[in-house]
Amino acid sequence: MASLFSCCLGCCGDVGSGHVPLKEMPAVQLDTHHMGTDVVIVKSGRRICGTGGCIANAPLHQNKSYFEFKIQSTGVWGIGVATQKANLNQIPMGRDIHSLVLRHDGSVYHNNEEKNRLPANSLPQEGDIVGITYDHVELNLYLNGKNMHCPASGIRGTVFPVVYVDDSAILDCQFSDFYHTPPQGFEKILFEQQIF
Repeated sequence: MASLFSCCLGCCGDVGSGHVPLKEMPAVQLDTHHMGTDVVIVKSGRRICGTGGCIANAPLHQNKSYFEFKIQSTGVWGIGVATQKANLNQIPMGRDIHSLVLRHDGSVYHNNEEKNRLPANSLPQEGDIVGITYDHVELNLYLNGKNMHCPASGIRGTVFPVVYVDDSAILDCQFSDFYHTPPQGFEKILFEQQIF
């Protein structure tokens, strides 16, 4: 038995040598290198306040992405997707080809055109969770887990989750450990290395 054990150790060698530790993937969070000049990001990159916008640190490479925002304090805000060319100091966003956003008034804008609108009785309020799905063609909105049937499209290129705030609004971003189960086929944002 001892010879078998020493044979195993001999074959396997020192367990510690040659071992390459797995690199831990960074967490998806708001990117303090891509935010407006008057934006404040706290809570480990998950809360935005101040004035302006911020994109997340991970692009939406996978086919079907899901993420959420919780409205901690109302005011002027917007959430959606944007390219890195979006002007994060100009709010409301959705004025150009670089962003597609749901605004606090329930309108969805892209390229200064209203693409859709939430039903009047479904405007997000303080404490509500707004979920977003994106499949490289269409953005869809969920309010407290319920599909709002409010699709919008038109943005092109590599996009990132985006959020903007003003007038005392505070929003929390949820890129994993969601409040609501993502719709069938959609999942949390994955870094490109995690997809392959």
